[in-house]
This record gives sequence, structure tokens and C-alpha cells, in this order.
Amino acid sequence: MKRLSLTLALLLAGSPLAFAQDAPAAAPVERQRDYAAAIRGAREIALGLLAASAPGVSAAVAVDGEIVWSEAFGFADVERGIPVLTTTRFRVGSIAKPYTAAGLALLVEEGRLDLDAPVQTYVESFPVKEEGAITTRLVAGHLSGIRHYKGFEFALNRPFDSVTDGLKIFQDDDLVAPPGEKYSYSTYGWTLIAAAMETASGEEFLAFMDDRVFRPLGMHCTTADRADVVIPGRTTYYSLSRKSGELAVCPPVNNSYKWAGGGFLSTAEDMVRFGSAHLEPGFLKPDTLELVFTPQTTKAGEETNVGLAWFVAGDGAGGRRYSHTGGSMGGTTALAVHPDTRVVAALTTNRSRGPVALEHAVALIKLFEGE
Repeated sequence: MKRLSLTLALLLAGSPLAFAQDAPAAAPVERQRDYAAAIRGAREIALGLLAASAPGVSAAVAVDGEIVWSEAFGFADVERGIPVLTTTRFRVGSIAKPYTAAGLALLVEEGRLDLDAPVQTYVESFPVKEEGAITTRLVAGHLSGIRHYKGFEFALNRPFDSVTDGLKIFQDDDLVAPPGEKYSYSTYGWTLIAAAMETASGEEFLAFMDDRVFRPLGMHCTTADRADVVIPGRTTYYSLSRKSGELAVCPPVNNSYKWAGGGFLSTAEDMVRFGSAHLEPGFLKPDTLELVFTPQTTKAGEETNVGLAWFVAGDGAGGRRYSHTGGSMGGTTALAVHPDTRVVAALTTNRSRGPVALEHAVALIKLFEGE
């Protein structure tokens, strides 16, 4: 990976050769000038992530629903010298959960899915658990008791023929806690939600997401991370050896068992388009937005800080911030939405356990909300 070392040297030296050769922002030139100081600070954040051994980084910020900064840095493929573009598709991991939650919310507001009905109403094959009824609402808030990954499941590399086929991995396992009693993060729960959505919509899950979420929101670079087809603009995926500290290409995986919880490719621009659609009613109705961002509580009344997928936290100034992060085989991502200042920020990199964190998206928000 000598090419990466050269890239980082160029970056730290401020060489323009280190930047991907594509448009640095989607906003008009006159709007870019308004954010000149913020953009300089944002680039420093991105360069810092590259210096922390991220092969490539893409970042974007939107204000009032308009992308005011979008830029790509480093390499999508280090060995072949292919630069990251703002249209490069990254694995975004658990950002898939809020994506899916938007589709779920549409079905709820249309009266096609009851969040409080037992999941067997929509997925008859899912076993009834003796600990209590599992509802879609509980699953979406990580309160269902359905387990997360175990062993080497995160690195599965075999195809699953359907969403319901993916349920076989965990459906017969014991719950980690009775439904509603304990917050316990679960990607597998979202596979169950996808199965429920298929019944409620009468449409295959991926087709529904394309038709009802991605295309309507202009998310033209977002798609399922299919292992069996050639996807233009897909990045190469890397991991960093804990022993040697060197980058290596990740082993192949097949994410067909977890589309809804961690199986999409996307871009920073598409992420901020998606987040911006949640700033005000339009894509979703007012009551639906409140549903999505209202933290759920356990049976004991303890707030979980999670609504429907989204994490909800205070912003330190009396307001709220909505966010999610994603970790995948060869990808790390963060998305943050600040409704009070109407700033949305996203970053992604093509490295497992990469340096991108929620704090970087929050830092971008602070840079641009002050302009």
C-alpha cells in the first residue's frame, strides 16, 4: 500500500493532487462564497481522517435542504489509483436502518402497517416467543429482544434468496430479554421489519425502497449492495491490520441477509438529501415525523433515546439532534441532522472501523450553522 502513503504525504503537504478531480460542491458559486470559512474547516476535518489511514473520504453538508458543500478525497481503489468522487458508492452499514425507517413510516401513515400489532400479523413464519409479543414498534426501537450478530456472522459470504430466508439465521434463537424490557441493539431485527414491510406493501423490499424512498428523494446513487452484479462506482473495501497497521482489501461478503439493517451502498450527498427530507413535513407528514423522532421507553419507563431507528440526543443548547452511524465490512459512516439550524452533515470512508465518527458530522454542523 505504498501508494496510500504517498497520498497522505501529498495531503499533508496541501497538494491539489490529493483531491478527487470532481466538482467540490453542488451549490451555486455565489452560495459557496458564503461558506468559505466553513468549507476550509470542513476540508481540515476530511484531511485529518485521511491522515488517520482512511483510504478515501467523501463528505457533504446541506443547509435548508440545499447541498452547500460536497467533496471527495483520497482513493476509491488505492492500488489502481482510482480517486474517490462525490458519486462513489460506499458501504454505509447501519445508515440502512433510518433509510428503512422512512419506508416503514410511509406504510404506517398510509394505514398499511400497524406498529403495535404482533409481527406475526405480517410475518406468519416468525415464531411466537413465550417471553411476550414482539411488535414492529419494539423492533424499530431495539426493544424486541432479538439478538445482534454472533460469531462470524458479520462476515457472511453466502447468498440468501429472499428477506424471509434471512430470518432463518436468528428466528429460532432465544431473546436476549423479554420484549420491551431492555434496549438491545439488533441489526437482525431490521430483517424482520423488511419482511413485515413486504407483506404490508405487497412489494419486494428492495423494489419498495427504490420506488418509495430513494427515487422520490433524488438518491440516485443509493442501491442494494449486491454481490452478484457489477455496480458502477462502487468503492473497494479496506481494513486496517491491528498488528501491522497496514491496509488490506477486505474479504468478500454477501449482505443479502440484512438489506434493511446494513445492506445499502450510498454517498454522502444522498445521505444529506435523505436527512434534509426529515427537516420538515413533506416527504413525511407532521405526525409521522414526530413518530420517527420520539424516543421510545422500556416497560419500566426508561427512555432509550431511539425513535424509529434514529438516535435522538440533546444538542447542548436546548434543542435536539438526530443521528445514526454505520459500520460495515470496508466502510464507516456518520449522518447527523440538526433541525433547529436546518443543517445536515454526512461523512463516509471505505475502511472497516475507520476514523469517521459521529463527532465529525457534528463538527461539520457546527461549522456551517454559524455561517
